[in-house]
Amino acid sequence: MEFNYKKELTKIPHKPGVYQYFDKDDTLIYVGKAKDLRNRVGSYFVNENQLNSKTRVLVRKINKIAFTIVDTEIDAWLLENNLIKKHQPRYNVMLKDDKTYPWIVIKNEPFPRIFWTRKYIKDGSRYYGPYASVGMMHIILDMIRELFPLRTCNLSLTQENISKGKFKVCLEYQLGNCLGPCEGYQTEVNYDQNLADIKDILNGKIAVVTNRLKEQMNMAVQQMDFEAAHKFKVKLDKLSNYQSKSTVVSSSITNVDVFSIASEDNYAFVNFLKVVNGVVIQTQTVELKKRLDETNEELLAIAIPQLRSRFRSHSKEIIVPFELDIEGNEDIKFNVPKLGDKKKLLELSQKNVAYFKKERLLQYEKLNPEVKTERILKQMQKDLRLPQLPRHIECFDNSNIQGNYPVSAIVVFKDAKPSKKDYRHFNVKTVEGPNDFATMEEAVFRRYRRLLDEDQPLPQLIIIDGGKGQLSAALKSLKLLGIEKQMTVIGIAKRLEELYYPGDQYPMYLDKKSETLKIIQHLRDEAHRFGITFHRNQRSRKTFVSELDNIPGIGKITVEKLLKTFKSVKKVREATDEELMKVLNLKQLQSLKNYFSEKNKVL
Repeated sequence: MEFNYKKELTKIPHKPGVYQYFDKDDTLIYVGKAKDLRNRVGSYFVNENQLNSKTRVLVRKINKIAFTIVDTEIDAWLLENNLIKKHQPRYNVMLKDDKTYPWIVIKNEPFPRIFWTRKYIKDGSRYYGPYASVGMMHIILDMIRELFPLRTCNLSLTQENISKGKFKVCLEYQLGNCLGPCEGYQTEVNYDQNLADIKDILNGKIAVVTNRLKEQMNMAVQQMDFEAAHKFKVKLDKLSNYQSKSTVVSSSITNVDVFSIASEDNYAFVNFLKVVNGVVIQTQTVELKKRLDETNEELLAIAIPQLRSRFRSHSKEIIVPFELDIEGNEDIKFNVPKLGDKKKLLELSQKNVAYFKKERLLQYEKLNPEVKTERILKQMQKDLRLPQLPRHIECFDNSNIQGNYPVSAIVVFKDAKPSKKDYRHFNVKTVEGPNDFATMEEAVFRRYRRLLDEDQPLPQLIIIDGGKGQLSAALKSLKLLGIEKQMTVIGIAKRLEELYYPGDQYPMYLDKKSETLKIIQHLRDEAHRFGITFHRNQRSRKTFVSELDNIPGIGKITVEKLLKTFKSVKKVREATDEELMKVLNLKQLQSLKNYFSEKNKVL
């Protein structure tokens, strides 16, 4: 039976809720939430041209629609998250992270042990975490063990067992790491006092513990118990040392979750910071794979409940980088800070997610070089405001010395890399004297007239090494050929790396560290290198030939024989008469000797 979406839409109310799409095999393929179910579901069934390619594929597979009405959009938000976690539909975004995170547990038993575990068991024990950083978890545990002597054995320390003398103290007692509750040397009341401080530390209430230790130290001093006061002082120092290593924001920020996002074409990265009493006690960055070209707002709305559920966060305030269209729950407040400590917290989260994104992309690009190429080309297209990807770029540079031996060079980059087989150079034919603009005009005209004659593809981007004058000269030739609108032409001035566009009075400046500018600089430097090398070769060759050509009675063929035999004018000058007679006749030899003799007199 063919799916009739119009009939299905009439059954869906204009209320908040969660909708589910099933395929012909009755498999759940997508879960979504909405403030208005009918409007949201109806938005999928429009003209296909209005949908992106991934959404079109999803819509074609829909064979059944189910929905659940809820009271508020927050309820829809949470229900959507639970359904996605349970069913993992093919077209829903999932957090790309399969790690089992560790917890610190205070065991539900007499004289509770404190240790770390990856298993969360509902047995009445208190669990703290989970910790995204195992290293940070061990730092906290080590500090707790340094501050408070705790038992590490798994003995059943009931009052009945202790009173019957079933246990004996172990080496930990001898080392001072345990106060011996197994033989009744430490009371349960005293042990629980230590536990109260430990719970405050694990909850981020370090200031509370610090103040308590200061009071106990001062009381010990008043009672002249300096040994006890010293122990409290040691604990205070260790606690202060730990606190100095924690990221402290502001003690006025009591219990806040912070989220930020950075995205690429197919992936997004979300950072989560948990702040308690002004200290960042939890941080994690996760990767999401886009399924339907979701926006950053949609992705963040998906990630927040999943991360809060995973780390069991119940903060009433959530700091985000932009407004999220989620309403209907007074218990949770979304805040987009503009100033102050909360803004600094958001910036800290954004730095973390930007670093994570950069590192992941570098790793991925090492394995897939073509991905890096596409990213760079797209960035160039964006930075330079190009209508298409600059897969084929050509750069022109002129070389001459006081107007002598003018040459022009062109280098070609394809997919952001040099294509040396396509490099070309030109001996300037129509320009006399030092006229850089006319030289550029001739080189550009000859290059693209030939490409057009040979039916070769034109570049998407042309870079002219020079300012407005050279750019105008290049554009003049392109207009003569009628192709000025088929590519983008820009000029780069060497001094401040200014980029000039035709008809734009003011130059563009790119970030000095941007990859786009580095590619342009590479093109310019490569064109300069290639042009200078060709210019030197031309100058040297013409210098040698012209000097020997000035000798009466020695023609071009003889000059070529001399250079072929002796390799340079200098060696011709230094050769003996016998060596020269192998190439020259007697009359030519005398003429050559007279030439060099007259030249020596002048020098």
